[in-house]
Amino acid sequence: MTEENQQIKSPQEPPADQAVPPLPRMYGLGSNPAAKTTWPELVGLTAEEAERKIKEEKPGAQIQVVQPDCFVTMDFRQNRVRLHVDSFRKIERAPRIG
Repeated sequence: MTEENQQIKSPQEPPADQAVPPLPRMYGLGSNPAAKTTWPELVGLTAEEAERKIKEEKPGAQIQVVQPDCFVTMDFRQNRVRLHVDSFRKIERAPRIG
């Protein structure tokens, strides 16, 4: 009985001589994954199709269609996505937040 009382270890505990590596940190996982900020797969689609797909993934997005050779402000907005289109209203560069 003295052998049983000496030291009883649970099966979950690793032996003291083996170091347990720390778990990797996983940022952005769980209930709030990292939000998408760019949509390169939309290049070549029409502005209407691109707007629909962006709003599916980011419902509160404010979409701005930018015509060729138009000036835009340099301010940054978290909820704005600019769609740079060509003369046929096709997306010519990857839309992104800003």
